[in-house]
Amino acid sequence: MSLNPRLIKESFSLIEPVMGKAVAYFYGRLFAESPQLRGMFPPAMDVQRDRLFAALARIVWSLDSPGSLDAYLGQLGRGHRKYGVLAEHYTAVGNALLATIRRFSGASWTTEIETAWVAAYTTAANIMIGAAEAEAGSSPAWWPAEVTDHELRTPEIAVITLRPGLPMPYVPGQYVDLQVSRWPRVWRTYSIANAPRPDNSLRLHVRAVHGGWVSTALVSHTRIGDTVLLGPPAGTMAPPQDDEARARDILCVAGGTGLAPLKAVIEHVIASGARPNIHLLYGARTAAELYDLPELLRMAAGYPWLRVLPVVSGEPGHDGMHGLLPDVVGRFHSFAEHEVYVCGPPAMVEQTVCRLRHDGVPPERIHRDPATGPGAGRSDIGGPYRPTSLPNPVESGARPPGVTR
Repeated sequence: MSLNPRLIKESFSLIEPVMGKAVAYFYGRLFAESPQLRGMFPPAMDVQRDRLFAALARIVWSLDSPGSLDAYLGQLGRGHRKYGVLAEHYTAVGNALLATIRRFSGASWTTEIETAWVAAYTTAANIMIGAAEAEAGSSPAWWPAEVTDHELRTPEIAVITLRPGLPMPYVPGQYVDLQVSRWPRVWRTYSIANAPRPDNSLRLHVRAVHGGWVSTALVSHTRIGDTVLLGPPAGTMAPPQDDEARARDILCVAGGTGLAPLKAVIEHVIASGARPNIHLLYGARTAAELYDLPELLRMAAGYPWLRVLPVVSGEPGHDGMHGLLPDVVGRFHSFAEHEVYVCGPPAMVEQTVCRLRHDGVPPERIHRDPATGPGAGRSDIGGPYRPTSLPNPVESGARPPGVTR
């Protein structure tokens, strides 16, 4: 079956205004027809519903960009291995999704639209399963990791060091899903805050979010010696690989715990022996929330090409740079010749990217991961990016049976 992006986008646009109701209906239908699947999902479904909507929207609006869509679906497929579901579950998800779209499309639903959705879903399923199969023989679905250090930098922010029991390859700038023993089946996403190390350890910067199950557990209840589970690393905000890009100066704009992946990128650049000038704008609401500033200043003392510029937005009397990060970026000379990395609360990221593009920075030189939720840093309820996902795909060798009509 051939894809028809136009029909899918047109029908999806009719559902978007009532997507909250549609997603609730989808899960109700899925669990009613396949009650055995309920145990695979977390007790509270609010975050899962948000993820489904964000993933579905991204897939639909990317149908005309097969290259980036394939990469995204492949990432989802690899990440979903940790759920351990079966092929028949994938069929159940497809049936519930098709029933949901049919119900909320109303009188506009046609056989032609149904055929387009079946083709799109089956194609996406094949890509995700193929990616999972390709990785299954070379890496685990998840890594147990021991907490080797837990440093409370502020009452709400902790820097946590983990050591996976097996080597876990990753690229600076990537993130991992994490599960704590206190909340089984609840996975949250956190950026890795360091470049790869010989001892295989990695650091996370975690802000406890009000009502956040995992973030609160990590900040307030996790102790040295505890074990967490890590999903496979993912994300595209990696250091440039070609010689021309590596030679460019670098701008990093970090809001809150969005600092984590940018710090990993900076560590990598320093360790590589390259000598580009690096400007790091590091912002927070108050000076007290610049939780990693002493360590960043130590890095700058050992690498003269790194300039760390702390920015505070919520203390008018602050003795230093003051303002919102997008506005502060505009106070400097043009960064059009730089490689740029931006991470932090979604609104800040969007406004900063708009400012940079207005000032002439080519979009291909602006590195960020898509943002879908509020908050600073990756966390329970939001961050610069929380990888979104369709309901758990399969990791078995069987190709998806598709959806029945």
